[in-house]
Amino acid sequence: MTVKLGSRSLDLLIALVERAGEVLSRRELIARAWAGLVVDEANLRVNISNLRKCLGEGKDAARYIVNLPGRGYSFVAPVTRVRSESTSRNLEASRSPDPRSSSPPLVSASEHSLPQRLGRLIGRDASVRILVEMLTEHRFVSIIGPGGMGKTTVAISVAHTMLDAFSGAVYYVDLSSVTDASLVPATIASVLGLKVQLQDPKLSILTSLGVRRTLLVLDNCEHLIDETAALAEWLYKSAPQAHLLATSRELLRVEGEHVHILPPLDVPPVSDGMTAAYAMTFPAIQLFMNRVAASGAQETLTDETALLAVEICRKMDGIALAIELAAGRVRSHGLRGTAELISSRFDLLWHGRRTAPPRHQTLQAMLDWSYNLLSENERRVLFRLSVFVTPFHLAAAQWVATDAVLTQAQVAAATASLTDKSLLSPSMLNGLGHLRLLDSTRTYTLAKLAESGELNAVSRKLAEYLIAQLSRSNERENESQATDRDVMGDYNMRPALVWAFSEAGEGERVCNMRTALAWAFSDAGESELGVRLAALAAPHLLELSLLDECHRWCQAALLLLGPHEGSAIHLILQEALAISALLTRSNGDEVRDSIERALRLARTLNDHERELGLLSGLHIFMIEVGHSHAAVEVSRRSIELARSVDSPAGIVMSEWMLGCAYFLAGDQAGALRHIEEGFKQAAARGVTKVDMYGYGHRTRALIVLARALWLSGAADRAAQVARQAVEEVKQNEQPMNVFVAELLYASTVFLWRGDVEESEALASRLVQYVSRYSFGPHVAFGIALSAEVALLRREFQTAANKFREALGILHGEGRLLLTMILSRSMSEALFECGEILEAEAMISAALERAEAGHESFDRPELLRTRAQIGVVSGCLDPHAAKAMLRHSIELANIQGALSLELRSAMALGELLASQERTEEAYAILAEVYDRFTEGYETRDLRTARQLIEAWHPAAWEKQASD
Repeated sequence: MTVKLGSRSLDLLIALVERAGEVLSRRELIARAWAGLVVDEANLRVNISNLRKCLGEGKDAARYIVNLPGRGYSFVAPVTRVRSESTSRNLEASRSPDPRSSSPPLVSASEHSLPQRLGRLIGRDASVRILVEMLTEHRFVSIIGPGGMGKTTVAISVAHTMLDAFSGAVYYVDLSSVTDASLVPATIASVLGLKVQLQDPKLSILTSLGVRRTLLVLDNCEHLIDETAALAEWLYKSAPQAHLLATSRELLRVEGEHVHILPPLDVPPVSDGMTAAYAMTFPAIQLFMNRVAASGAQETLTDETALLAVEICRKMDGIALAIELAAGRVRSHGLRGTAELISSRFDLLWHGRRTAPPRHQTLQAMLDWSYNLLSENERRVLFRLSVFVTPFHLAAAQWVATDAVLTQAQVAAATASLTDKSLLSPSMLNGLGHLRLLDSTRTYTLAKLAESGELNAVSRKLAEYLIAQLSRSNERENESQATDRDVMGDYNMRPALVWAFSEAGEGERVCNMRTALAWAFSDAGESELGVRLAALAAPHLLELSLLDECHRWCQAALLLLGPHEGSAIHLILQEALAISALLTRSNGDEVRDSIERALRLARTLNDHERELGLLSGLHIFMIEVGHSHAAVEVSRRSIELARSVDSPAGIVMSEWMLGCAYFLAGDQAGALRHIEEGFKQAAARGVTKVDMYGYGHRTRALIVLARALWLSGAADRAAQVARQAVEEVKQNEQPMNVFVAELLYASTVFLWRGDVEESEALASRLVQYVSRYSFGPHVAFGIALSAEVALLRREFQTAANKFREALGILHGEGRLLLTMILSRSMSEALFECGEILEAEAMISAALERAEAGHESFDRPELLRTRAQIGVVSGCLDPHAAKAMLRHSIELANIQGALSLELRSAMALGELLASQERTEEAYAILAEVYDRFTEGYETRDLRTARQLIEAWHPAAWEKQASD
């Protein structure tokens, strides 16, 4: 290909290529292209830019000319030199040195000692490019990283990339097989092709490296680190034309060394919406699937299996060797089986390629290589640190690793050394330094810990450390909350405990605690430590919505209370057990008894804060089982207690509880009054939030307000408030708040309005949340909400099937209110499917249950549906049906539920119109319709408007014109 260049650009290109791989200063380049002239450096920059453009730099990631700030430019692309015959003869002569000369032979470009490079280097292009630039600028670079990360592969790729830049003078020295440090110089001399008779070959090495620009690759230095480091530093100082590239699991720590930490291969974040296409944009997944295909496995990545591959590669910590070994299991176990295998019993003895170096044929061999290089103190510290599942502070390491022999200072020194040797990975979390063991390393060292006989002693120290930190955190959090309430008015009914668990991310921070609890309650553990730790950790588990886990540990601790019976620890455990049971288990006597026991204990200990929290839990229980009037009484008890102890947040919470109870009891005016009073009190008293174990009462109040507004006829304001609740939840996405507000109850407002798209989107998210968090039986809610959306879409058979499935779950859980609501919806779906008799039986049973109990907001709807189905089934004559519909209208009017009044008025009007009594039908419906002031584009009001127009067109036209 012909490239047109100006004379200046051509002069610059020749100068750069002649000394490819070297740095040419701006002054040198200007003197070459503008000899004898004084020009501005801008001219140089413009011509260099043109050169890069003409050469096609950037296309397919190609690099030609590198700018080294403050130093100049360097040509870094491969250069092929074509020699004439005379040049070749001269070169041949140079290969046959004069025997009288002490100079070593030179090497041509075809005689390098490099192993063959990989055909495709996955995920390392950026590192290769960075290393080429570093070597060009600094001459001495070390590639550092844990075993199996791919340091050797990258070093070989860098060396091949720079072959032409060094005219073939690139030498690869594999030190892995050298066991005697004194043989390192002789090994290097041998690779250089030197036949040295002297005992110390260093002088010959220096002479060889001094005659021309060379690149010396020293691979696998860690087991000979002292000798290799000293030799590398001496060569760097003594041979200014020599460039050194070392690979090691720890830094050489000598003059001239510049370090490149080889990062793990990028793995995508775990997410529910993972697709195969997105996963394959990440190098770890590319390598994994590449090796799966190479193994002969007939497994392709799909959207359904993409998350499995991501989880495997994350478990392998992005380490290339570990990913390759895991990929080798797919042929026999499949993707899903491999993922399960790694989660249950990750095997360090899985074999890789037969041709790999022995230390890389299994992870066990790779880790043995590193472990055997450690001192006794380093080994002891390393296997003791394996009790930490997630990142930890140095202070935590010192707590568990220090003993009568190892001092804190020695542990700190060993920890620093282990970090240098890539056996501990440093990171920054929340601005603080942390350490962690890679999963493969932890699996290996856990076995060493078990072999040492120290497992129980180290596990005890972990439990004691967590207890100490959680206790300090509680004290700090309580002080902070007191200040926050004075200044901001915020109210959290339990401490967040973020400080103690700042060692890891939100989803992982409990892993160390889980490990300690499992040991404490095991046969080899100490239950007293377990009881104390469970009491300290339970509020945190509730904060994170780890409800099943909270219930399990509290239950275990309560069975082993011992001397803590009747104490504050007993109360904390009983309270957490009650709340976690309430939110995850069926609403039977066990849940109520658990709450009542905790309430009695709170009153005995005069713990008013916990008593208020438990009263809110009892209120939720009463709501779930459909005892709305009992919920009203519990709310009144709560507000009396809050006022007696002057708790601003308690007063606000109790007002909202009372509003919720009135809403479900069918008193919409009372509901609106108390909900609005709660917001008024919150503003007056500076209470900005009231949270209980991740359950936000403000969020709940907004949802009740939205639902009450819709029932009272304010459909547009209801949607506005529901969307506000959803937006507020997104600002601080507590799982339980999202579940209650955004997904479960906000969705009903949009269902009632007839907003199909919004309802469907929220239903989809509800199903995801139920599966992601410990919301146990709430799976039925997701099914029920999907059924309601299908009903709204007029997909009646789908709706009936889903309602049947949801009710099958809920009937056994004692959720009376919800089963009545869903029974009404299912009867409507069955009716539309032509299943008239089953629909009749279902709606009749639901209405009987409602009338046998107390008032509820849904009774007008039950009466309406019963009348409509009864007429068609023949179980009700038209007269009885009309009487039932009039009763429904009257009851809705008493409740202040204008929207339900409209639905029953439409049903009654249609029945009257079928008897040719359209004037009466028009009068009844128009009177209700005229009381609306908003929401005219919602489904019910549009339908009502169409009926009114059909029944009395003239009157409607006159009303519309007015």
